[in-house]
Amino acid sequence: MATAGRKAAGAAGMAKEMIFAWEGKDKTGKIVRGELRAQGEAVVNATLRRQGILVTKVKKKTFKSGKKITEKDITLFTRQLATMMKAGVPLLQSFDIVSKGHANPSVAKLLQDIRADVETGSSLNQAFRKFPLYFDPLFCNLVAAGEQAGILEDLLTRLALYKEKTLAIKGKIKSALFYPISILVVAFVVTSVIMIWVVPAFKEVFKSFGADLPAPTLFVMAISDFFVAYWYIIFGGLFAGLYLFFQSWKRSPKVQRFMDKTLLQAPVFGPVIRKGTIARWTRTLATMFAAGVPLVEALDSVGGASGNAVYVDATKKIQTEVATGTSLTVAMQNAEVFPNMVTQMVSIGEESGALDQMLGKVADFYEQEVDEAVESLSSLMEPLIMAILGVLIGGLVVAMYLPIFKLGSVV
Repeated sequence: MATAGRKAAGAAGMAKEMIFAWEGKDKTGKIVRGELRAQGEAVVNATLRRQGILVTKVKKKTFKSGKKITEKDITLFTRQLATMMKAGVPLLQSFDIVSKGHANPSVAKLLQDIRADVETGSSLNQAFRKFPLYFDPLFCNLVAAGEQAGILEDLLTRLALYKEKTLAIKGKIKSALFYPISILVVAFVVTSVIMIWVVPAFKEVFKSFGADLPAPTLFVMAISDFFVAYWYIIFGGLFAGLYLFFQSWKRSPKVQRFMDKTLLQAPVFGPVIRKGTIARWTRTLATMFAAGVPLVEALDSVGGASGNAVYVDATKKIQTEVATGTSLTVAMQNAEVFPNMVTQMVSIGEESGALDQMLGKVADFYEQEVDEAVESLSSLMEPLIMAILGVLIGGLVVAMYLPIFKLGSVV
């Protein structure tokens, strides 16, 4: 019980450690500065005195609240860490350099916390596993494989390349979806402004005509009356509905599975999303297999990295079959979510013993396919969106000017 109490007290003490910036003079009288992680100023003073330093100033270092840590921040950190370790910079010093040079204080604090864990004896992958929000199992497993094999710098380089390619493919798919969505939002805002402010002004003018209005004009005016009377319900219901929809998409596995399946079957964007998903799936498996991770164990992380619930379910099925002795090629064919070209390339890789290389080539091919699909989508969507906006806005304008044209013909 006493031992357990001491351990708990020690853990509580470690949890309260802070970073202090200090300044003092060494034995030669030279001014020296530095940073030290300790439980309080007294500990800093005692530690530095034992090193022969006369402390003149100690100040607790505070971290400003920064922006949210993004996947791009983690990708940049991975590349920087890999580069410095390749150059022979010690691990702890690499963390110091990256954290001090980062523009986002949140990232700097995260890296300092990881550095402190490594400094106190934790392995790098164990330190990463304490922050699952930023370092997924794939990331930690690859780092662990690199540490065990003594090739950490090579694995970090491979991991940085993987994250850069994955980030690029996600960005391209998002850009393909962002353009039409932004245009639709603008069209809704413009239509709402016309309905709430412009059409009622025309309605006041038409009251003095003393003639029957055309059917299109009456229809637009009826919609305008509805907008004016219930605009708060329309906007409130729309925003509340979108918020609840995206929250349920984010939190509910059933909604995620339904939406992921629907997106893959979408007529225009479905092929692009499917190609991007296959590119991420094959790139992830190639990276883990090349790092020496066993195939069955590697498949644990591959499904989640694909970013699509349909492929997560398919990966679980593939993993089960591979674990019972089925070849990867046959298991992928049974999953029925991969094109023939992918399974043929995997078959060649298994037969030749170069599975990671074949998977890498498949990922390169589909990444190129996504690039071309996004470019063609952009050129296709522009005239289509212009036509939709022209019909919508032009139709409203024509409907409101019809009575004026009719009045001119009577005159």
